[in-house]
Amino acid sequence: MNREVLRGKIHRATVTEANLEYEGSLTVDLELMEAAGLSPYEKIDVYNITNGNRFSTYLIEGPRHSGVICVNGAAAHLSRAGDKVIVTGYGLATQEELKHHRPRVVLVDEANRITRVLRESVGARIS
Repeated sequence: MNREVLRGKIHRATVTEANLEYEGSLTVDLELMEAAGLSPYEKIDVYNITNGNRFSTYLIEGPRHSGVICVNGAAAHLSRAGDKVIVTGYGLATQEELKHHRPRVVLVDEANRITRVLRESVGARIS
């Protein structure tokens, strides 16, 4: 049986803008996306640490090294510039893949520059 697991995340990124007029999605600096193993148009979940809002959307590539994290469309009602967010991508893994799977975790500073890229350790195993 396949299980849905965290593949990668950008942890505690700062929202740089919210654009109600755009049709939807989250624009993210391409460097951050690549470091987390995320792709343009991939479905993602966003967890707003500042206000507790959560939403699903898809990624749009932002300029490399720009630090952009722009919440677009209706989701712009759920986040404001300056909010801290976690951007997550998930994938399916087999029981065998789970034995060695470690998600990528991208840690950033206040300007959304990468400070570290980790592979999270896995605690308890599901058998």
